[in-house]
Amino acid sequence: MEKLGLIFRETLENRIKGYVKDSSSIFIISYAKLSSPDITALRQSLKSIKSTLFVAKNTVARRALKGSGLEDLVKFVEGPCGLVFTKEEPVDTTRVLCNFSKEREQLILRGGFLEDRIIEKKDIETLARLPSKDVLRAQVVITLKSPISGLAIVLNQVLRKFVYCLEQIKNKKETTGESEKIKQ
Repeated sequence: MEKLGLIFRETLENRIKGYVKDSSSIFIISYAKLSSPDITALRQSLKSIKSTLFVAKNTVARRALKGSGLEDLVKFVEGPCGLVFTKEEPVDTTRVLCNFSKEREQLILRGGFLEDRIIEKKDIETLARLPSKDVLRAQVVITLKSPISGLAIVLNQVLRKFVYCLEQIKNKKETTGESEKIKQ
């Protein structure tokens, strides 16, 4: 009969592997000396943006990461660490983590995995400063739209000037036509 602790560790390892498989991004944080209410607040903030904070023993986390093919992340697992998994947009998650670490210095950003590459703390902070995907999409649309709008405005001005010119010719002919009628 297997020991209960071994079964528990294997269950946690399999759970981490499942999170890794389902997530597009993983971030590793250190939460030493962070109070339980603060961790709960962080979990709730992450949950609101569909991210998950998972805390496990370092040996279990290292084994799960190695088993998932993410050996390069193992170097970030030191001291009391938490794994943050997200399926959604990673910018929102990094923004929450960075804001939380600014408010509470006990939370330290270690590194992570973003879709297909390993990222460092500075990369996480850079991601947090980026606008969301919706804002970036809007900026692209505006950038693509502006030359078309400019062309429409220029063409409209040409038409307006042409109509104005025709109106001036008409007015001139009317005034010269009236003067000819007066002479007769």
